[in-house]
Amino acid sequence: MLKEFFKRYSPNPERLRKNKALNFLGERIYHPSLWHLNRHSVAKAFAVGLFCTWLPMPFQTVIAAALAIFFSAHIPLSIVLVFITNPITIPPMFYFAYRLGNRLLLREESDYSFELSWEWVATGMEQVWQPLLLGSLTLAAISSILGYISIHLVWRYNIHCRWKERRTKHKASRLLRKQQKKALKRAKKK
Repeated sequence: MLKEFFKRYSPNPERLRKNKALNFLGERIYHPSLWHLNRHSVAKAFAVGLFCTWLPMPFQTVIAAALAIFFSAHIPLSIVLVFITNPITIPPMFYFAYRLGNRLLLREESDYSFELSWEWVATGMEQVWQPLLLGSLTLAAISSILGYISIHLVWRYNIHCRWKERRTKHKASRLLRKQQKKALKRAKKK
């Protein structure tokens, strides 16, 4: 179902070729793995998207698209995953990243007060940028690796279940055919 959704709403590579605004990206933008859903492109897309989700900077989607092109990941899925960070999730995610960075740097958390002003951004960020960046990059790497491995495992499990279902159906149909043959032989004998 998810595959059909992305197929329906993903841009057509032929239509992209006609778009003159994308010519600066070169031929690499038209590579099939950037637009087709398969185990490798989806796993890479999760790795790229989850990594970019934790970056404490604007334009995460642009970075995700660039990394998706570089690593031949599915571009639309990489970009969609970046939207895990949104105005609701950003504060708890980056606060957690800040606290993790403090622990990794063996620092005690400073009691700073947050104000929504340019003055605080200029002065307050001096205190928090190192632990925030370290925590964010650590969480980005961990979630990226876990996402990549999880997609491969889920994909393989799904394939295993489908093969098992096929075998069960095949055995059931063989058994039914045998029973039908036996019934025909009995009917012929009578």
